[in-house]
Amino acid sequence: MAHRRFHYDSAFEHYLRAKQLPYVAVDEAKRALHGPKKLKSFDFVVYGESGTNLLVDVKGRKHAGKSRKQLDNWVTEDDIADLARWQEVFGDGFSAAIVFLYWCAAQPPDALFLETFTHRDRWYAVLACGVDEYREYMTQRSPKWKTVHVPAEKFNTISRPLMQML
Repeated sequence: MAHRRFHYDSAFEHYLRAKQLPYVAVDEAKRALHGPKKLKSFDFVVYGESGTNLLVDVKGRKHAGKSRKQLDNWVTEDDIADLARWQEVFGDGFSAAIVFLYWCAAQPPDALFLETFTHRDRWYAVLACGVDEYREYMTQRSPKWKTVHVPAEKFNTISRPLMQML
């Protein structure tokens, strides 16, 4: 397992190994040049059995509540633009996805998430969203910080367990 700076990345890599999914971890310390622009790296290439391959950007969020209405799903505008660009660069057979990895203070209620796991004595829940769907419904969260999010009601419709995307 590669050395991971944040517990969310380490937990996600543990999840991929436990599911026996083939993947490549991307070196997040470097930005790739594509034309005149430097693109923010995504975190993993995950290869699916059905020929669907995902370019995954992991977003770690803490979740202490008991409702899906409290799920933070904000990202930066650059996250979305760069993931969409990577999707174009990789072409057919590759889709960009944001994986929200929620660190839960305790085991979440059964009905809240369909995919949960533990890693290093912490509970995590996994929700994924394709970058195209996210971009379709995103609204501005903070102009100052250039962040966007999808309103809770719509996020609950477009997010799903990662395994459903593969």
